[in-house]
Amino acid sequence: QVQLVESGGGLVQPGGSLRLSCAASGKISSIYAMGWYRQVPGKQRALVARITTGGATNYADPVKARFTISRDNAKNRMYLQMNSLKPEDTAVYYCIAWTASRNYWGQGTQVTVSS
Repeated sequence: QVQLVESGGGLVQPGGSLRLSCAASGKISSIYAMGWYRQVPGKQRALVARITTGGATNYADPVKARFTISRDNAKNRMYLQMNSLKPEDTAVYYCIAWTASRNYWGQGTQVTVSS
């Protein structure tokens, strides 16, 4: 089992920045990749960014050059640095961990970009 807990969401003005954090615990060794999804009401969750245990990253087109995903393996944490935030980035952001047997999700953290 893997447990994921997100933190760092909140209200920010357009153009501002936020850093989300995801703390992982449990069977950490089974994780081969981690990432962030986001969801707005009425729509499916969409991938924002992903990072493998080897450090390879990929980003959704809407966030490229604005968001940066990173991992601190010593602390079992993953981060999403979000810069130049736009109102359309408003969503609930979920942490995900991929393992060979299943995917694990965090509870989500709300990010609201509004003036």
